[in-house]
Amino acid sequence: MVEIDKSISFDGRDIRLKIGLLAPQAGGAVLIQSGDTAVLVTATRSQGREGIDFLPLLVDYEERLYAGGKIPGGFLRREGRPPEKVTLTGRLIDRPLRPLFPSWLRDDIQVVATTLSMDEQVPPDVLAVTGASVAILLAKMPFYGPMAAVRVGLVGDDFIINPTYSEIKEGELDLVVAGSPDGVIMVEASANQLPEQDIIEAIDFGYEAACDLIQAQREIMAELGIDFVVEERPPQDFALENFIRDRAQEPIRIILSRFEKDKIIRNAALDEVKANAVESAIAELAEDDPIKVAATSKAIGSVFKDVTKKMMRKQIIEDGVRIDGRKLDEVRDVSCRVGVLPSRVHGTALFNRGLTQVLSAATLGTPGDAQDLGDDLHPQQDKRYLHHYNFPPYSVGETRPMRSPGRREIGHGALAERALLPVLPSKEDFPYVIRVVSEILSSDGSTSMGSVCASTLALMDAGVPLSQPVSGAAMGLIKEGDEVRILTDIQAIEDFLGDMDFKVAGTDTGITALQMDMKIKGLPLDVIATAIRQAKPARLHILQKMLSTIDTPRKEMSPFAPRLLTLKIDPEFIGLVIGPGGKTIKAITEETGVKIDIEDDGTVTIAGNDGEKAQRAYSIIQGMTRKLNAGDVYVGTVTRIIPIGAFVEILPGKEGMIHISQLADYRVGKVEDELAVNDEVIVKVREIDNKGRINLTRLNIHPDEAVAAREALNK
Repeated sequence: MVEIDKSISFDGRDIRLKIGLLAPQAGGAVLIQSGDTAVLVTATRSQGREGIDFLPLLVDYEERLYAGGKIPGGFLRREGRPPEKVTLTGRLIDRPLRPLFPSWLRDDIQVVATTLSMDEQVPPDVLAVTGASVAILLAKMPFYGPMAAVRVGLVGDDFIINPTYSEIKEGELDLVVAGSPDGVIMVEASANQLPEQDIIEAIDFGYEAACDLIQAQREIMAELGIDFVVEERPPQDFALENFIRDRAQEPIRIILSRFEKDKIIRNAALDEVKANAVESAIAELAEDDPIKVAATSKAIGSVFKDVTKKMMRKQIIEDGVRIDGRKLDEVRDVSCRVGVLPSRVHGTALFNRGLTQVLSAATLGTPGDAQDLGDDLHPQQDKRYLHHYNFPPYSVGETRPMRSPGRREIGHGALAERALLPVLPSKEDFPYVIRVVSEILSSDGSTSMGSVCASTLALMDAGVPLSQPVSGAAMGLIKEGDEVRILTDIQAIEDFLGDMDFKVAGTDTGITALQMDMKIKGLPLDVIATAIRQAKPARLHILQKMLSTIDTPRKEMSPFAPRLLTLKIDPEFIGLVIGPGGKTIKAITEETGVKIDIEDDGTVTIAGNDGEKAQRAYSIIQGMTRKLNAGDVYVGTVTRIIPIGAFVEILPGKEGMIHISQLADYRVGKVEDELAVNDEVIVKVREIDNKGRINLTRLNIHPDEAVAAREALNK
């Protein structure tokens, strides 16, 4: 292939596409680069496997630590299990690609994006999304593209395209917009309680930039002589489809028009129709009948689902009524509880919306519990708020092996995490590390937004001082030709058979998180804007139900939650507090039973359930690290006596020595004549020698100095 090197400029920031240089045996390959961040994206297609009834698209995103000049840690010194950010980026690439492949395609397709170089300015994720589109087009796959993605930031009052890491951190918005020629196809955002209109304008701003990248891809393909041709669908035999449709359409319509709220009852009724009206009729056919030959279990299920989908959508488009009888903008019944588990779990809440039920548990930890992100290419080094999401099979009445969290679980947890981050207290105001786990106990649509609601309540139950509570709702879409209907608070079947899943979370002030996925080739901005605006009354309605359960964070934390004390010491004293081989800090923890964390900037956090012992550890460290000056006067305690003097603890963990000559203004024969162990004594710092040793005296102490020292001791 001819080598092509093309640059596209956004506000002075270039994106370079290098084609024909790397991976010549891949179906299509491009090196996409901005700044020193470069991602190789390849796309390869192989012949489909027999019996596949879905698109087997596999998207892998990988980061090599050499890209940032790092050597992996651990015994093996090579990359291991992918970090959460890698998994989320893989999902980010997959979501806008999937709707752009023809629904009939069954070939194996694999997209692999590998970050080969990375600076600390340019995130690689949106580059990988756009690179995936280029690679697929180069591979000449059937694809309704081109597709492109950009990130939009908000710094001050200005939107910026593809902001740097520092601009994202300082800004009020982190929005990823992916677009196709037919409109916006994916949105992912975290925001600092921005108004709906600001979000809509940001999406519009991002889509305009994505269109420039789409046009650049068209120009590259024209230069290479690659046409945008979608292969024709393979010939179909509609005999089985018509057979099932004729027998099932009317019974399905009757079931859907009953407006059954319970999906278990509704699904049982649909299964009965499939068994009695379809499968039994097929069983009566002759063995050599072409319909019976084609009627595999998968084929029957696929056609039956398609008939159900068309009937459900028709009812919504023509009658404006959903299968559970709700209006298009109506929210299901909501109920909430807090404190549902014993107080050993620091905060809990149970949130129900329709048949969706989420139990969230909040745990408060010490700074040492923060998640270390060091073996990573990205600037963030740790996380002090962790949100985990579990989706067991019983939540949908199924059985399957329980494995480690998959992409979906990680993605839903990250979405809930983004929704709550803007309202969490700062580290300075609330030094706890916080973990929330959302257990999906029953699923009938929008469990991620249910997790946001349950977790808000659990955090308030745990006494976390949120600035504002957060709620969320999932919006859906039914589009038939020019007819469009937007649905509020979608349930599972409306998500499964609909065209959009648009999750919106926020406070009564503004939006904190968005996630929009499509099953069609794109949407115009006005439809997206309507969905965002329609979500607001739903969010506020749910929020009102939540606040009727608990309206402010609890003033008292669980008695089993750790109590934290913090102090700031000079970083030069960190080694002193730790001691040789950790000896000093270990002695303090053994004496007091607390947990001590020390950060590089000198912040010391002491955690313990016993307030008095925590205060003792605080006083010891404060005393050890307090800078003493000659002339300071203290009330101390004699700790030991030697022939030439006595050692006195003047501050917790800090001792000085009084030489026998400094015990009195007359000659002292024996130290024991003046002092005994545990005696309280008023002393003055005479000097601190060049080795840091503290020399004390009992001489020349003014009575006022002695009074002040006693007052300081009693504070």
